[in-house]
Amino acid sequence: MDFTSLRAFIFDLDGCVYTGNTLLPGVREFLQELRAAGRKVLFLTNNSREAGDELLAKLTRLGVLAAPEEMLSAAEITGPFIRERFGPSRVLAIGSERLRRLLAEAGHALVPLDAHAEAQVVAIGHDFGFDYQKLTALSRAVRRGAAFVAVNLDPRLPVEAGEFFPGCGAMVEAVATAAGVRPEVIGKPAPHLFRVALARLGVPPEDAAMVGDSLNSDVRGAQGVGLRTIWIAPPGATSEDIRPDITIHHFDELTGRL
Repeated sequence: MDFTSLRAFIFDLDGCVYTGNTLLPGVREFLQELRAAGRKVLFLTNNSREAGDELLAKLTRLGVLAAPEEMLSAAEITGPFIRERFGPSRVLAIGSERLRRLLAEAGHALVPLDAHAEAQVVAIGHDFGFDYQKLTALSRAVRRGAAFVAVNLDPRLPVEAGEFFPGCGAMVEAVATAAGVRPEVIGKPAPHLFRVALARLGVPPEDAAMVGDSLNSDVRGAQGVGLRTIWIAPPGATSEDIRPDITIHHFDELTGRL
């Protein structure tokens, strides 16, 4: 892949730029090289709990400089997506308090669990308090005909030392199984988040590369909208039927190619 033809680089965050609260080696240096060469940069994440300002604060704590317009999370575009698809709606949502505020700021009315029959839309983000009561209310609302929206389908949330928490996708699958309905998905590998990213960057997909650690979410999803792809391969992983444009194991393999 010819880096000199690329005008923009899009980076996943969890597992790519950082893992938990640890910055990956070589990230800061490669970003500095990109900026010195005049390339556009965007940080793109399936994060369903936080918006761009919170993620920007984390990058700053880790020593990575970025601008607010360079941050884009699936959480912050969920409310606008629902409004575009269904209009201002009565939404039964689980997830972080920030996600719920973002939905309200987009003009939606939040429905409590005990009023699930009134919901026009069910929206699921990662929820540390997910339980049987929530599963029952959400799946009954979907089964009754509420539109079903998932912020992402990530099965795991990676943290330090190779550990993980069950992700948003694990909760989505529980509701989908109980209700017998599949959701519309905001985040990667679905195309919507990538298209919003490209619109913000102002470049066509062939002029940008997606950098990420997930073959399905980052690589397959990006290829689906025409982006070039750089896979940060975990130790021992193989690409199987998915073919990234470039496979690397460390960011220092990317330096000096501009």
